[in-house]
Amino acid sequence: MKFSPFILLCTTGLFAIFSSTISKSPVLPLFASHLGADPSGVGIVASISAFTGIIASIPAGILSDKFGRKKMLFFSAIVFTTAPFLYLLVTEIWQLAIIRFYHGLATAIFIPVSMALVSDLFHKERGEKIGWFSTSTLIGRFMAPIIGGSIIGAMVFNPDMGYKIVYIVCGLAGVITFIFTLKTHNPPSPPFNKGGDIKTPPLKKGDGGGFSDKKSQSWKETATAFRTVISHRGILITSVVEASILFAYGTFETFLPLYAIKAGLSAYEVGIFLSSQVITLALTKPVMGRFSDRHGRQSQIFSGALIGAVCIGSFSFFRSFIPLLVLSILFGLSLSVVTSATSASIADLSRRETHGSAMGVLGSIMDIGHTAGPLVSGIVATYLGFGMAFIVTSVVLIIAASTFLIGITTNKTISTYKAPPD
Repeated sequence: MKFSPFILLCTTGLFAIFSSTISKSPVLPLFASHLGADPSGVGIVASISAFTGIIASIPAGILSDKFGRKKMLFFSAIVFTTAPFLYLLVTEIWQLAIIRFYHGLATAIFIPVSMALVSDLFHKERGEKIGWFSTSTLIGRFMAPIIGGSIIGAMVFNPDMGYKIVYIVCGLAGVITFIFTLKTHNPPSPPFNKGGDIKTPPLKKGDGGGFSDKKSQSWKETATAFRTVISHRGILITSVVEASILFAYGTFETFLPLYAIKAGLSAYEVGIFLSSQVITLALTKPVMGRFSDRHGRQSQIFSGALIGAVCIGSFSFFRSFIPLLVLSILFGLSLSVVTSATSASIADLSRRETHGSAMGVLGSIMDIGHTAGPLVSGIVATYLGFGMAFIVTSVVLIIAASTFLIGITTNKTISTYKAPPD
């Protein structure tokens, strides 16, 4: 049975992110503690893969522009396949840290390059297709903690064996990712029609690295293309908005559980908060992506950021289950509204040959935001309490949304893409 390049990419994304997530949730902190790490050591180990994303996403995007998407996806698949089995050899915490850095390369490469590939394949339906791709990865992200936690729970009397089984499952998912990646092709550079939509010709057998109708870029051309991306005001401020919403998400996922437990809620209820948000994201991202295709991206990004600011700030005023559940769902919706439009907007603002660089910049900046959220909010929570941490996060989002609004209203080069009617 043959699958379309897009379905194949979505399936690859599901197994890739499943493999990445099951390696850390919930096994990583438990495994690190088992090796003798104190809480600060656990935190450092947990943050290493995010740090890898910050430093590796941009180079991965640049290299995919130069050498082709498939070659970079193939490299990430090698990491997805090999890293899980290295955990089986770990006996010291420093070894775990090194493997986490290596494993982090897989996601740091896969996500921006895959997003660039989706942007290459689609124009008029770009937001919707990016939404479907994100939903496929969210399914993997949702399944991983359930399966990993079940394995550890079943092996509670033999934790060493439980950790090994989790990483074997992680490795098998990596092998499946590798197999699907081998079937992935770079799309030929297609012509644009008058309506702005891409007419993608059929992929030819053997189509591999690089674009089929042109030679690989020289390093000078690659550097020039990257400078164009990194100096584009629209790309930068859009990336900052995504970083701010992930700053808020990092605060949410780290401190809402502690806030809720302190308020007297159970761990089971906290799990419902987190799961409901993931389900909301998975169900709504394609819909919101399609909405941005038809009605424009910029107003959607601004509105979503404001909704997110109201939601994250409102957590500080409630302590009972129903209000916190409603806010969790609404905050998940705001994440969907923003992130389904930001990636598509950045692709709109960049040329096809710089999609990789643009997605790399987005990936790096959003990883900075995601990493900074728990760090900054943790400091605020330590001295002023969890409620104030949520309020400060809300202010960060409002500032980012306001900066974005000023940027798009004062700079005519930040155009609003709107698909032509069918």
